[in-house]
Amino acid sequence: MNGDIKRKIDHLRDLLVGKIPVPTDQVKQITLGLIYKFMSDIDEHNRELGGISFFSADYQHYAWKHILDHSLSAYERVVLYSEGLEKMSLNPNIPQLFRDIFKGAFLPFKDPATVDQFLKGLNEFEYQHSEDLGDAYEYLLSIMGSQGDAGQFRTPRHIIDFIVAAVEPHKEDRMLDPACGTAGFLVSAYKYILKENTLPGSDRPGSALQGDERRKITENFVGYDISQDMMRISLVNMYLHQFTDPQIYEYDTLTSLERWNDTFDCILTNPPFMSPSGGIRPHNRFGVHSSRSEVLFVDYLMEHLSPGGKAGVIVPEGIIFQSQNAYKQLRQKLVEENYLYAVVSLPAGVFQPYSGVKTSILLIDRRLAQKVKDILFVKVESDGFDPGATKRPIEKNDLPEALGTIKDYKISLITGKDSQIDESNRLSVSIAKEKIAKNGDYNFSADLYKKSQININQKWPLIKLNEICDFIDDGDWIENKDQSKAGIRLIQTGNIGCGIYIDKPDKAKFISEETFNKLKCEEVYTGDLLISRLPDPVGRSCLVPDLGSKKITAVDCTIIRVKENIYSKEFLLYITNSENYFLNISKYLTGASRQRISRTNLSRIEIPIPPIDIQREIVSDIEEELRKVDACKKLIETYEAKIKEKICEVWGE
Repeated sequence: MNGDIKRKIDHLRDLLVGKIPVPTDQVKQITLGLIYKFMSDIDEHNRELGGISFFSADYQHYAWKHILDHSLSAYERVVLYSEGLEKMSLNPNIPQLFRDIFKGAFLPFKDPATVDQFLKGLNEFEYQHSEDLGDAYEYLLSIMGSQGDAGQFRTPRHIIDFIVAAVEPHKEDRMLDPACGTAGFLVSAYKYILKENTLPGSDRPGSALQGDERRKITENFVGYDISQDMMRISLVNMYLHQFTDPQIYEYDTLTSLERWNDTFDCILTNPPFMSPSGGIRPHNRFGVHSSRSEVLFVDYLMEHLSPGGKAGVIVPEGIIFQSQNAYKQLRQKLVEENYLYAVVSLPAGVFQPYSGVKTSILLIDRRLAQKVKDILFVKVESDGFDPGATKRPIEKNDLPEALGTIKDYKISLITGKDSQIDESNRLSVSIAKEKIAKNGDYNFSADLYKKSQININQKWPLIKLNEICDFIDDGDWIENKDQSKAGIRLIQTGNIGCGIYIDKPDKAKFISEETFNKLKCEEVYTGDLLISRLPDPVGRSCLVPDLGSKKITAVDCTIIRVKENIYSKEFLLYITNSENYFLNISKYLTGASRQRISRTNLSRIEIPIPPIDIQREIVSDIEEELRKVDACKKLIETYEAKIKEKICEVWGE
């Protein structure tokens, strides 16, 4: 990014902050101002060549040079610019593209001094420097905040480019983004096609394209968005990337039918995740009936792909594992009707700072999927950026390796070679379609299938957790209004560590005996095993110590009392804090932003059941080893203290 360009954009934003606090509204006003200035620059060039002026007849005095005329007062400049914004959509002398951009435009503030400085700042940009303008607009989009009310979040550029490179659009493809936002996917796909059609040794992208091929390519790109503001930004973004007549339409993809019969060779999108209160009310042409926007968008994508079409779509985690009928039906359609060939799991922080929602990418290719016996699952643990709100670049980046794996997999499908991914592959695994379909759930969580194999060569038989229990139930729902300063101790999920009870006397909460009786609470006894159904990690457990008072626990904790003639509670403690147990737990986790397990699913977890005397022997051996560990820790502390004393002697302390 040219530092001077960035400085100019920051200056314009600084001017607007006091008048327009919302970042997206700032972007809108800068966008309108820039396109007004660009349009005037183009008009000046056309007039020099003898063309018809955009600013003629009643619109002559709205030309940029008149608005910036030094003879005007600041107030007159405000009036002229404000009128120009509002009337430009009716100007018969300008192309339809510009009329669409200015539809509904207005100036939301009328402070003469601010408008005067704002217009002078815009005047520093010139359309002739199109590359600088493209950079300016990329920067402008990068600072734009979220459109959270509609579930729209700006997709990071590196994720867009990754998806485009994985899908590999061709110059002949008719392209669609049905929720295009700022047109990031369409612009990235266009740049990818130009790069792939560049002559060897040439530094001009698209140099291999003949005649008017480039123009024909731009005519194949289509975008829909429900928001007029997003449509306006898309038009400008594409115009700055050499799309002279962008095919961007204000269109409700999920409820409108006018364009339902259109099909496309390539669809790239990050549709809104959020459904409005009461859900979507779609028409009846969808193959999967649902009121959830994420389900409908994926189904729309499948319904509108050509017979050999391909796609890449970002989806929230609900699509991956939710058990409701619509989600299962959608996943079944993706697998059984030969659409899906790969699922890429993204890190949870990709959409920070706007959202912490966990997402995945579905990669679809109707031609390749017919050859697929296995679905490729790729887990990206780091995308090259800090997962927090700051989004600082970091060294670890799995995207290049993930992209290489996907391309190798596609080549194997095209050439007919074995598509099975080697077990040593760090990020990826391929799972047979028949295995995914086996229980009718069509779950797309790769760990469910990888970790379901952990009990091969199991030494002891397995038993469901609830089958070893005399008692298994959740704690009680205790609200703040039910609590008191003393009385019966409330054990919370924060008190449950991995194998240990974590006492937090300064944060201890209580209820009275009266409340205990009124709510009919379940008493927790010393020696009970408590399992947390919330992170981190889900499923950790501890034995309840003697706290010197009566005890209850929270609703997200499960209370377990074992049948002591068949199972040792100490043995169960070690089992429920072991790696294999947590791997089994992971198969049943739900929740996109905060995972959890239901008590019903917790009850189904299978654990080994050696004879009771063997259990006690194992517990005895473990405790002996733990005593040795404690002794070693004390020995280490002793030697560390001696080392410290020697150092202190050197310093004379």
